[in-house]
Order: sequence, then structure tokens, then C-alpha cells
Amino acid sequence: MPVLLWCALVAAGAVLSAQVQAPPGRVALFDGRTFDGWEGDTGRTWRIQDGAIVGGSLAERVPRNDFLCTTRSFANFILRLQFKLEGEDGFINSGVQFRSVRAKDPAHEMIGYQADIGAKYWGALYDETRRNRILAEPDPGLASKAVRLNDWNDYEIHAEGRRIRLRLNGHETVDYTEPDDGIPQTGLIGLQIHGGGKARVWFRNLTLDVLP
Repeated sequence: MPVLLWCALVAAGAVLSAQVQAPPGRVALFDGRTFDGWEGDTGRTWRIQDGAIVGGSLAERVPRNDFLCTTRSFANFILRLQFKLEGEDGFINSGVQFRSVRAKDPAHEMIGYQADIGAKYWGALYDETRRNRILAEPDPGLASKAVRLNDWNDYEIHAEGRRIRLRLNGHETVDYTEPDDGIPQTGLIGLQIHGGGKARVWFRNLTLDVLP
């Protein structure tokens, strides 16, 4: 290849490369073996089993809400994970907190957005402790069709600016834009087991794509 042509191709490649944006950083939130990067009641409520984070019990009622939290805060991201919720006795519910903080009173609670998990709440966006209400929810028919009961489900949380989107097994369940400028848009990620039922929740394959 003539030298001048080779130089021209290299220069063109450099220009094209400069125009391509580098992919966002991907963070593996759970290594499948340890609680590195997490904090919470790992002595009683939370444990690691078969490469998954497991919370709660089917042998006795969970006495109260409990959360396992990341030690890092995140603002804009796409969080992907798989969950499985089990139980038939009492209130069987879980959720994934994000852009949240630990509460001080009571200290076992969290404050912030929650991607809800459980009957009548599948795929809904709940505001835990702060406003204590559902901010957005899917059509009940969509949610019931999307969820795989007592089996693994895919959850995706896309938080970018004030827009929040949730996807359950590939179906978009929520597209919500926060109208309140005073609501923080950064914080911890937390895994919940809800109190009041003989319930067990599993989480695995937690990855997070950090967005600008």
C-alpha cells in the first residue's frame, strides 16, 4: 500500500474514532460470593446462597422491613438485575431502592424511590417513607402477564435526570418524570425484604451502567 494512502486511511480512522463516544462504565454490584460493596444485617436477614443475595425466610414471618444497601451512591444509570420472590403466608413483597438514603428513625428503613416487587405492585414506582405512595404504575393486566411467579424475573431501572423508566421482563411498566425539583436525584441502591410475611427474595446478576 502506498505510504500516502496508508497515512490518509489512518487519519480518517482517527477522525472517525474521535467522533465515536466511549461506552459508559459498567459496574458489577455483586460478585456472587461476598458482600463487598454492601452493608446491612448480614448476620440474620441477608445471606448469600447459590450465587445470589437472599433475604427473609419461609420458616418465620419477617418482623420488619429490612434493606441491604450499597456503600456507594449513584445518580444516572441503567441498573439490571434478576429477582425471585417466594412466599404464601402474609404480605409477600420486596423492592429495589435507588437514589435513596438510610433513615435515621427508624434506622432499618430507607427513604427514596423503589422499584416495587409483589402482588398488586409488580413493576410500580413507589416512594418509600418520603411520600409513602405509588408515583406511577402499569396497567394491572400488563403486570400480571409480565411477571413469572416463583421464578426468576428481569428488572431494569433506567434513571437519567428526572426521568425514571422501569422494565419488567422486557415490558416497560413505568415512564415517570419527577415534577418536584426538591427531590434528590442521587443516592444509594438498596434491596428490600418487606416485613409482615413468611417471604424470601433472591437477587442475582446485578450490573449497573453508569450514565453521564
